[in-house]
Amino acid sequence: MSAQVQVAPDGADSPHGAGSSGVEGERPAHGRVLNVFSHAFLVVWVVMAAGPLLWVVITAFRSSGEILGDPMGFPTSLQWENFTNAWLDANIGRYALNSLIILAGSLTGTMLLGAMAAYVIARFTFPGNRAVFLLFAGGMMFPIILALVPLFTIMDNLSLLDTRPGLIVAYIAYSLPFTTFFLTSFFQTLPSGVQEAAQIDGASHVRTFFQVMLPMAKPGLVSIGIFNFLGQWNQYLLPLLLNNENESSYVLPQGLATLAISQGYGGDWGALFAGLTIAMVPVLVVYIVFQRQVQAGLTAGALK
Repeated sequence: MSAQVQVAPDGADSPHGAGSSGVEGERPAHGRVLNVFSHAFLVVWVVMAAGPLLWVVITAFRSSGEILGDPMGFPTSLQWENFTNAWLDANIGRYALNSLIILAGSLTGTMLLGAMAAYVIARFTFPGNRAVFLLFAGGMMFPIILALVPLFTIMDNLSLLDTRPGLIVAYIAYSLPFTTFFLTSFFQTLPSGVQEAAQIDGASHVRTFFQVMLPMAKPGLVSIGIFNFLGQWNQYLLPLLLNNENESSYVLPQGLATLAISQGYGGDWGALFAGLTIAMVPVLVVYIVFQRQVQAGLTAGALK
């Protein structure tokens, strides 16, 4: 008795042949639709995010008459004197220098204190460890606007109003909760074998932290450093409250606000947009230079 084998047409060799081929034909089309939609959304997002920045830079090279006549136009000739007027006449250079001096102290203090606190919370077990961590985490949920009145009173009692040290201390207190919260999670991902080896070799806790663990946490330090730089460079509310008496001590956001108000009477709109461009340049440069480090710091914990 011989077996007879019948060859079915293509797609009919199984009960699900026709159906499966149809689904496989639909999936690539569905994927292409999603791909086009996602790319279109990204293009719209880039235009919405980068469009205003490009408009500010382009407008910084136009005269006040051109800006008022056609706000969305292009410059007929490059007005480089707008930057000179903003830097010298509008004192943007002095305001930027004040911001850099204050930022040097506040960013250093924030990173040092935040890293030390995060290291102790993440790597050591002691009574109240969880409570200290939750205290820092709770600080992120406390709006700074609710602390303005007591903060002003404390700074006044300490004679720190309208001083650079006062702003530095306020910036550190403002940025420390998120810095500690972020770095605590990062220090927890670091291997404990290196720390134990250093302690076996006789290294103290301070030496282990500064010479072993801190260099290993460089990606996380760079990432949180960028966020703190952006937040403190653009801070306006705290300087407005604590540093509002002497105009020569204004930081850059205060100077830009003063320049914007004065342009309502002076009409030098080109200098105003030039000042905005000057304020944006350090932020863009810092992010472009440390872009890879920021991405590595944000993904280090997930890739472990």
